[in-house]
Amino acid sequence: MTTRKLLLASLVVTGLGLANAVPAWSQVDHGAMHGGPAAGQTSVLPEDDPAVRDYVDAMERMHAAMSTMGYSGNPDVDFARGMIPHHQAAIDMARVVLEHGSDPEIRKLAEDVISAQEAEIAQLEEWLRVNAPE
Repeated sequence: MTTRKLLLASLVVTGLGLANAVPAWSQVDHGAMHGGPAAGQTSVLPEDDPAVRDYVDAMERMHAAMSTMGYSGNPDVDFARGMIPHHQAAIDMARVVLEHGSDPEIRKLAEDVISAQEAEIAQLEEWLRVNAPE
């Protein structure tokens, strides 16, 4: 993977996590300050565009899973549990671009994201199986 692609992949994956770390009220203010839609809002409505609908659905699934995961108080366990839906959202977004996108570089990056994130989910699930059996 080229440095540029690795940087882009890192930014995409990091961006998914950072969006969840920022309080909703500050995201709305941020969107308003820059004259664009606030976080969670789009200028293209999900019902008007299948790709937008699929992206919104992916984010809603991730937020639901992360908000109901239940915290253990063990930072290692909570990290592993939270990262699984986070990585799944990256996979879901990558699948959207494979279905609807056309840029060869982005499509290749999406394929790489799917492969890497699936492997990390498997690693996290195995770690949880051994270290935090329910």
